[in-house]
Amino acid sequence: MKFGENCIPQVSIDCVVFGFHAHQLKVLLLRVRSMEYYALPGGFVGQEEDLDEAAQRVLQERTGLTELYLEQFYTFGQRNRGEIEMQQKLAEVNQLKSEGWLQKRFISVGYYALVDFSLVKATPDELSDSCDWYDINQLPLLMMDHHQMIQKALDTLRIMLEYKPIAFNLLPESFTIAELQRVYETILGKELIRTNFQRKILNLEILERIEKKYTGRAHKAPYVYRFKSTKKPHES
Repeated sequence: MKFGENCIPQVSIDCVVFGFHAHQLKVLLLRVRSMEYYALPGGFVGQEEDLDEAAQRVLQERTGLTELYLEQFYTFGQRNRGEIEMQQKLAEVNQLKSEGWLQKRFISVGYYALVDFSLVKATPDELSDSCDWYDINQLPLLMMDHHQMIQKALDTLRIMLEYKPIAFNLLPESFTIAELQRVYETILGKELIRTNFQRKILNLEILERIEKKYTGRAHKAPYVYRFKSTKKPHES
C-alpha cells in the first residue's frame, strides 16, 4: 500500500516491536527522513482492512516476518498529542501536500510485538532514512508521544507476563531456563529466585527437554528446551 493511499483519514497504527539481544530489551525505531527525530514503525489503515490486518502488514514490511506475537494494548487519542509544526515539516519534506489530513489531529492504535531478534530484517519505510534496534533504556529523541507509547507497551507487557508465557516469543526455537529467566528479569527490571522461576516455568508443562548444552563440563551443562508443539503458546 502506498503512503496514505485509500486509507481511513486521521487514524494510524503504531507498533512497539520488542526484541532481546545481549541481555538488553530492544525496541525497533525508524529515523525520520531529514529530521532529528525517531519514530515507531507505523502506518495507516486501509478502507478494506481490519486493524489487526493493518498492523500485521506494517510489521511484515518493517521486520520481514509474517508470524509474530502481536497484541493491541492502547488507543492514543488525546486531543493535544500531535505536534502540528512537526507534522507539517514531515509533509513538506516528503512532498505530501495532497494529503491535508496528515497535518491534522490523529488517533493512533497501539500494538506491541515480541520477536526473535535474530530473525528480523529491519527495513525503513518511505518516510525514513533507517530502521534499527535501540536499548529501551537509551532511547533517542522520539517524535510526538512515541516515548509514552513505548512506556505504556512495556507496562502492559510486564502485567501480561503474570498471566501468559509470552516472553518465549523473544527467544529462538531452543533455549535454556537460565536464558529465559534473563529475559524475564530484563523486562521486569528485577532479579528472580532461580529455583522458584524454574519450578514455575516447568510446572506449565509446555516445554520438552532436548539435551544438555555443551560447556566443556558435562555435569554442569544446562538442559536445553523447546516447546512441545511446533506452535508457541500464543498460537492456536
